[in-house]
Amino acid sequence: MSQKKVLIMTSNAGVELAELQQPLEFLRSKGIEAIHAAIENKAVRTVEHDSKPAIDFEPDSSLSSVNVDDYALLLIPGGTVNADQLRIDADAQRIIQHFSDQGRPIAAICHSPWVLIDAERIQGKTLTSYHSIRLDLQHAGGNWVDQEVQRCTMQDWVLITSRCPDDIPAFNQAVLQELAR
Repeated sequence: MSQKKVLIMTSNAGVELAELQQPLEFLRSKGIEAIHAAIENKAVRTVEHDSKPAIDFEPDSSLSSVNVDDYALLLIPGGTVNADQLRIDADAQRIIQHFSDQGRPIAAICHSPWVLIDAERIQGKTLTSYHSIRLDLQHAGGNWVDQEVQRCTMQDWVLITSRCPDDIPAFNQAVLQELAR
């Protein structure tokens, strides 16, 4: 499994620290190359519980400079501001569309499924998220469920979603299982 690479995509502000750091460290501890790319290759301001400032986190690259063909899975951490900024970033949208068009899995937690709306990749998908964006996802054509982890295979690409930081252990395991397929 060490030959598989994961791209973790964020903006440069408002990223939920646990949803970035814990999957990154988990994947690396399993021998998986996980690369964190942000909109800009500069410090990412993280938060705890979407409001309390946390640490700055240095990305490995910028979104514009990654070769998406090098990665087996895209992982998008949450955070309201993070998701909102990724929704309007052309590189983020291009990356999401490329992964889904190529039939590669995407894993999104908390507020990050919001980003998939602007990429027009929600229609027909069964997914979960932080409860406050349920209606947005439903209005975009998604089937929202309240589960720790949801894996959807509709439309020839896998979408793994989770609700919040409490779900990270199950989310990490679902990502690991997907990489093992």
